[in-house]
Amino acid sequence: MTPMRNVFLRSIASVFLFLFFAATLQAQDLASFEKRTTVKKLPNGLTVVIVERPEAPVFSFYTHVDAGAAQEVLGITGLAHMFEHMAFKGTDKIGTRDYAAEKVALAKVEVAYAAYLKENLKETGRDPKKLAELEKAWKDAVAAANQYVKPNEFSQIIESQGGVGINAFTNWDETGYFYSFPENRLELWAYLESERFLHPVMREFYKERDVVYEERRLRTDSSPQGRLIEQFLGSAYFAHPYGRPVVGYPSDLRAFSATDALNFYHKYYVPANIVITVVGDLKASEAMPVIEKYFGRIPAAPAPEPLRTSEPPQRATREAILHEHSQPLYIEGYHRPDFRDPDDAVYDVLSDLLSKGRTSRLYRSLVRDKQIAVAAEGGSFPGSKYPSLFYFFAVPSEGHPAKEMEKPIHDEIEHLKTQDVSDEELQSVKTRAKADLIRGLADNQGLASQLGTAQARYGDWRELFRDIDRIEHVTKADIRRVANKTFSDENRTIAMIETEQPQAPAAADKGAQQ
Repeated sequence: MTPMRNVFLRSIASVFLFLFFAATLQAQDLASFEKRTTVKKLPNGLTVVIVERPEAPVFSFYTHVDAGAAQEVLGITGLAHMFEHMAFKGTDKIGTRDYAAEKVALAKVEVAYAAYLKENLKETGRDPKKLAELEKAWKDAVAAANQYVKPNEFSQIIESQGGVGINAFTNWDETGYFYSFPENRLELWAYLESERFLHPVMREFYKERDVVYEERRLRTDSSPQGRLIEQFLGSAYFAHPYGRPVVGYPSDLRAFSATDALNFYHKYYVPANIVITVVGDLKASEAMPVIEKYFGRIPAAPAPEPLRTSEPPQRATREAILHEHSQPLYIEGYHRPDFRDPDDAVYDVLSDLLSKGRTSRLYRSLVRDKQIAVAAEGGSFPGSKYPSLFYFFAVPSEGHPAKEMEKPIHDEIEHLKTQDVSDEELQSVKTRAKADLIRGLADNQGLASQLGTAQARYGDWRELFRDIDRIEHVTKADIRRVANKTFSDENRTIAMIETEQPQAPAAADKGAQQ
């Protein structure tokens, strides 16, 4: 087949692909969703989004709490993540054998832990014997409280009534909770989910804190990539909490308490800071009164104040080099504005150009053509709510050091700065953006999370669809302008793992072994 015929067939395929997505999107466009979407802010400040989607007799929900690791202060890092682990521990009615007795026992745990922590944090005059006694008293109090726990009862109720996919997540920007139910379990869901916010109980808190500590050990301390990313973010951010790990620092994970957790909860887990999205086979006229009945019980409270700290402008290249007995890795990043910036869509286009599939620029250059890497990508990280980073990441292939990734990545950056992308390349990005939106709307859970996040971020779920319009209006000149504005030496942070070979045993050691 001739090259000309290949080009012709690709062009025809692109046209049909575009027409297909355009027709599909027409059925899932903004006007279509406006007809079946209802939004209401309850008197207590909680926002509810309901989308009627009667394709199957089920519904999914997504609860978005606008608080993540960025809301933490030093001393309690990792605390926001704890609520992911505590999500389904139950309430004062579920998960307990005798809540009146359990409440007293949990209060004793906090008193005992405060005494232990006070002694443990002494910089001078710490008494090891007293510390051991206080630790034993605290652990005995935990054991006494645990006798009232009915493990996993909350989740078991959900699963016994047909609930599936029960889960939660935390990142720097938010915490989310979700699962799905048969459509005739709406009132049960509303009761269970509202009870979690109305009557939170920090049962088994220190057990879960140990789980998080182990999670950190496995995913960060024992992971070369985890250590690299932690060093990268810590180097890129001097002031803003994006520079701190979601999982928390080890010392904080051994210090914060259930009392700290409740203080954080009462500040950030308030109705004014929560959006609940429900999608599925239900009618808003019937579902909204049920939701109001249960979630309206949560007392109103002031919305938390905005984050005060902003990252000051970076003035010089920063670099972190880890010497490890592991696979070499390379990452560099550049500060970029948050999601509210007029150029946010341009960064989305840049991410697609660099990373989306085997035709992306980084893959073609580093993996396919030069064969110096087994993976390469670029995009925005770690969040979007606050000014973030646009990163470039590469995993070198065998025999190639991390430092070798720098020049080809910078070559691609220079191309973006000095050469217009082709019409075909830019149109492909815009077509993929439409396709990604359609795929994200394909199931109730995906739709609930996307609409809920858009509602929380912008105050209007419609912005999910307007993102596509903004991408559609990105021009070649925009790409060059933003690349030149962002990718400068003084705005760059580099982190890499340089592989160290294990040292051979010394000759004397070999002789001794013989």
